[in-house]
Amino acid sequence: MISTLKENTEIILPENGLEEKLVQAGKENRKLIIKLGFDPTAPDLHLGHAVVLKKLKQFQELGHQIVIVVGSFTARIGDPTGKNKARKPLTAGEVRHNAETYISQLSKVIDVEKTKIVFNSEWLDSLPFSDIIQLMSKVTVARLMHRKDFSKRFAENTPIAMHELMYPVLQGFDSVQISCDIEMGGTDQLFNCTMGRQLQESHGQPPQTVMCMPLLKGLDSREKMSKSLNNTIGLTDEPNEMFGKAMSIPDSLIDEFIDLTTDFSPDEKEALKQRIRNGENPMNIKKLIAGNIVRQYHHPEAAEHADRFFISQFQNKNPQEQAFEAVSIDSVFPAQRTINLVELCHRLKNGESKSFVRRLIENGGVKINRVTKTDPQEEIELQQGIKIRIGKRGFFELS
Repeated sequence: MISTLKENTEIILPENGLEEKLVQAGKENRKLIIKLGFDPTAPDLHLGHAVVLKKLKQFQELGHQIVIVVGSFTARIGDPTGKNKARKPLTAGEVRHNAETYISQLSKVIDVEKTKIVFNSEWLDSLPFSDIIQLMSKVTVARLMHRKDFSKRFAENTPIAMHELMYPVLQGFDSVQISCDIEMGGTDQLFNCTMGRQLQESHGQPPQTVMCMPLLKGLDSREKMSKSLNNTIGLTDEPNEMFGKAMSIPDSLIDEFIDLTTDFSPDEKEALKQRIRNGENPMNIKKLIAGNIVRQYHHPEAAEHADRFFISQFQNKNPQEQAFEAVSIDSVFPAQRTINLVELCHRLKNGESKSFVRRLIENGGVKINRVTKTDPQEEIELQQGIKIRIGKRGFFELS
């Protein structure tokens, strides 16, 4: 059990904290409270998010209580991005919409019915200003400046707003409110998670253990997987898109994707890595990775279809035999006879944002019946037999 929970985990703080919490829970005959906090700054989850969610699932399968803390208050402040400026604050409406979308997607990995979901506006909206001042008194400026992006910006004389300094304190206070035992996150959340430990101690609670998962690199192999960098495989991507994106990863990421995105057994993972070391064609291994990913978030039949589609689309040299996915007009476009191009493409590629689709159109990345279309607002008549190509991997035929 311990080895399974530690698998792929990059940081555990303190080092023996996981063992101590499990022993404590056993003695007290209770479930551990496992926290994951997120600010709903974008509406779509991707495989990078799933790295942490899969670890939560392991705890959940062992009977522990998963608590998802939605930053409905902190998202309206603006999270320091880890770069040179703060993230733009969201409106209450944007927070609500994004949170609803996040929660609906969590079910692709964890059992939402057994998950407790709370919103930190429940306690932060009603916190008196005098209590906020008392909370700030628990943390020194020197402690906050240990956060790398703060210290870097200070050294470079780049402005740091007061609300940014408050953000990690408020996030840490969430752990106090739910009496958290273990907080999960990516390695980029280490500082905020350790802030929770400090505040719990100052409030007389046992400090939480922090478990940080590695950051999955995106399809560009340079930056972490991020919607803003357009290098993601979304959990809501349709099967052919998901399979095709997985096939596009550079060879240098194969081991990382085997470890962090597949649900093969440890022995199966090692066997796949050995096949690469033995000189096997990397494409063979990528196909196994891609099929495994599609099976996890869709179903086995979808993975088999996506495999056949990829072979037909990208390994078949005859363009006349390209495979187009049939899309029912009545189901996707009910009661419509015409639709503008950007909306048409957005509905067909529901894992992509409208802004991304619009740029794709303007850059010549969309064809209808082999004719390039560059006007996002062009009205398209919905007729059976129309073939639409969107980007490199989107091939659809209306039926």
